Amino acid sequence: MAKVKLLIDTDIFIDYLNTGLLSALFEGKRFEIYYSVVTKKELLSKVGLKEAERSAILLTLKRYRIIPLDKRIAGMFADLQRTHPAIEKEDALIAVTALVRRLPLVTRNWKHYRAIEGLTLFAGGD
Repeated sequence: MAKVKLLIDTDIFIDYLNTGLLSALFEGKRFEIYYSVVTKKELLSKVGLKEAERSAILLTLKRYRIIPLDKRIAGMFADLQRTHPAIEKEDALIAVTALVRRLPLVTRNWKHYRAIEGLTLFAGGD
């Protein structure tokens, strides 16, 4: 059976790293996990991050596939910022990454993304 490909939002990684929430998603064999380079930046730029936490984040991220910014993402980002100026830049970049790569986005922050046409959202727990 083919794996289900998912783009994971930063908040879901934070929950997993802090509490193990959704471990079946991250550790199971059913899903192929992707994340945006923006998520990596957000995780590693936490104020007060200890070296052990930084190492744990990097070790965890190595198990999954990073999606770098490219020309298509940058171009669509500019369009999204014009049509949805209230969306924070990081959220817009993550949303555009999902759209360009045609990946459902797993998030708890539905309010950040729900107005974006064509974006498929999956609930990431409560």
